[in-house]
Amino acid sequence: MPFVNVQMLAGRTVEQKAALAKAITEAFVKITNCQPEAVSVIFNDIQKTDLAKAGKLVSES
Repeated sequence: MPFVNVQMLAGRTVEQKAALAKAITEAFVKITNCQPEAVSVIFNDIQKTDLAKAGKLVSES
């Protein structure tokens, strides 16, 4: 049972997340021959104040 954990900056729409979940599931089914019902996709929205790159918060960029 694959679990796919997607971490990305917050701001994507429900429609975008649904499309991404569908594409990820289809890729797992195609490549690993598993059933779609076995694939779980978990979205973790990261706030720009909770991520730093090169020593600076993304919110400061």
